Amino acid sequence: MRVIVHTGKGGVGKTSVSAATALRCAEMGLKTIVISTDTAHSLADSLDIKIGPEPIQIQANLWAQEVDARYSMEKYWGKFQEYMVTLFTQRGVNEIVAEEVTLLPGLEEGAHLLWINKFYEEGEFDVLVVDAAPTAETLRLLSLPDASRWWLEKIISLASGTAGRLLRPLSRLAIGTELPDNEAWRAIKDLFDTLDRVRALLAQPEVSSIRLVVNAEKMVIKETQRTYTYLNLYGYPTDAVLCNRIIPDTVIDPYFQAWKDAQKLNLELINEAFGGLPVLKAPLFGQEMGGFDTLRRLADAFYGDRSPAEVMFSGQTHTIEKDLKTGGYHLRVPLPFADKDDMDLFRSRDELTLRVGPYRRNIILPYALHTLQIDSARFDASVLDIHFVGQKT
Repeated sequence: MRVIVHTGKGGVGKTSVSAATALRCAEMGLKTIVISTDTAHSLADSLDIKIGPEPIQIQANLWAQEVDARYSMEKYWGKFQEYMVTLFTQRGVNEIVAEEVTLLPGLEEGAHLLWINKFYEEGEFDVLVVDAAPTAETLRLLSLPDASRWWLEKIISLASGTAGRLLRPLSRLAIGTELPDNEAWRAIKDLFDTLDRVRALLAQPEVSSIRLVVNAEKMVIKETQRTYTYLNLYGYPTDAVLCNRIIPDTVIDPYFQAWKDAQKLNLELINEAFGGLPVLKAPLFGQEMGGFDTLRRLADAFYGDRSPAEVMFSGQTHTIEKDLKTGGYHLRVPLPFADKDDMDLFRSRDELTLRVGPYRRNIILPYALHTLQIDSARFDASVLDIHFVGQKT
């Protein structure tokens, strides 16, 4: 099964792009499901068909679903949370407050990943298209806090070992309830094992592709650059940028000329910012994207006769790796056929600008590199290796 995840800043048209992509895959004969993991669901509006928390077939080869995170959380986290809520309320904490504070950080976003795992393991579909939440939520979804896993594993080891056997009768005396039984612990462990499997699945470029949806606006591009850098940091493959809502040249009203000029400059920035990634473009249509007819027009603009399910880029544009020896990081940028004598490197606190001949590449640096300095930059075997280290004294 191919998994295609669309993400980007809120309001750029991710849902319409996801719906159009899924429709095109289905009409090319691929059994396709499109799911929305955004808590502010609008997939049904885009398809102009009522859908819900379970998959429903909406036409030949096409299913749709708006994921209900609360249902998934209750299924996988319910027993343990019930115990924790009881413990808090016994101590006088309001029940509603107790329910909120006993939710593991990132779990609501992570619940969406459980459906990806389900569809992949069942193997019923050829293509899964994910209409993801805005970028910040998507990054939390793709990188559930390690602290949560550490916390949970400590609790599990405490409760499932000798200490747990001693604590259970004490908990009955102290708060009138038992620690969760082994079945509850297994359910929680299965939850985290499932999330790990999905993260591994989304890191396989032959299976999964993350596609960045942007508008030709500087603020949107900068946020999407930052998302792209973090996706590289976590090892998730990005294979295309989909630039949506470009004002067509046929629009000659002078009211739009300044906007068109700004978009032209920003399209150049998009080509600089995302290296060798293919940039697919679609115009700003004269009507809202809703219903199959308008979605077909959007799919035509982006894909033409091409299948959206194909892998559109198989290389890496840059990687960031921890240097265990120095505690720093290596930023590696493939530059085939480049001449090291024709390179320039400029760095601000959170951004790196690389010039090769007449071309520039802007790379937004992750927060971990903001306070580090460049120790060296070496060009070898067609790869520029930039070494970041802590401040030297």
